[in-house]
Amino acid sequence: MGIWDDIRRNFREGNALIRLIYINVAVFLALTLAAVAGYLFRNETLAGLLTGFLAVPASPGALAMRPWTVFTYMFVHKDIWHILFNMLWLYWFGKIFLEFLDQRKLVAVYILGGISGSVLYILSFNIFPVFDSIVGESVAIGASASVMAIVVAAAAYVPDYPVHLFLLGRVRIKYVALAIFILTSFMDFSVNSGGKLAHIGGAVFGYFYTLNLRRGRDAGKYLNRLLDSIVIFFRPRKKMKVTYRKKADDMEYNIRKAEHQARINAILDKISKGGYESLTKEEKETLFRESQKK
Repeated sequence: MGIWDDIRRNFREGNALIRLIYINVAVFLALTLAAVAGYLFRNETLAGLLTGFLAVPASPGALAMRPWTVFTYMFVHKDIWHILFNMLWLYWFGKIFLEFLDQRKLVAVYILGGISGSVLYILSFNIFPVFDSIVGESVAIGASASVMAIVVAAAAYVPDYPVHLFLLGRVRIKYVALAIFILTSFMDFSVNSGGKLAHIGGAVFGYFYTLNLRRGRDAGKYLNRLLDSIVIFFRPRKKMKVTYRKKADDMEYNIRKAEHQARINAILDKISKGGYESLTKEEKETLFRESQKK
């Protein structure tokens, strides 16, 4: 079995966490190959065009032309370190999430957390004066908001869950999540401020998702229903197979009838020699069915 077959099997048989990671990696590899092709064919704008097609813009006008980007941007990464750290955090905290909650909720938190991050990013860039000069060109990419939503949702659901950290030992997950949130969302805020705003949006959604879940309300149920409808629509329908049984001819019928009668005669002969109690359960059932035909 080849590598491609292994990847297809792992994607098909893996859980939602593995599939989310696979999708992120697949998009990253596709954009990387586009960059290589652009370099070889002296079209270095190719990768940029594809990234721009998937990245969410801060400009309302550009967003109106590319509304799908509030979803696609959360699967796009610019370099190996960008995707590596996001996927590591997603894997670690996603596994903890799935220990207590199901896969459908993981997907809902990932997607809605990413959308919440993009909404806060877009609103902030159009409200605060500091972004006036760059709002027309700014775009956001990356799974950071989605990952932050999962980190915070897991920490809010099981705040005392122990996490073992190198040099620090056993630490409660709520402190780990708080440290990640502060370090990635507020430190050097002027650098990649759009990404940090998206982090905050994802974290806020993750917290309120768990808060509502504890109150019996699943904020992602409508998204899950929509995704179920999409999957059902594109799932190949099973073809109905019609088979026709060949009508037995007279010879086959007579053979089966003779075999059956021989079976009955053998049972009756056994009764005459050893009595009814000498019959097996199967023979008693056969004799009973035969008596019902009379």
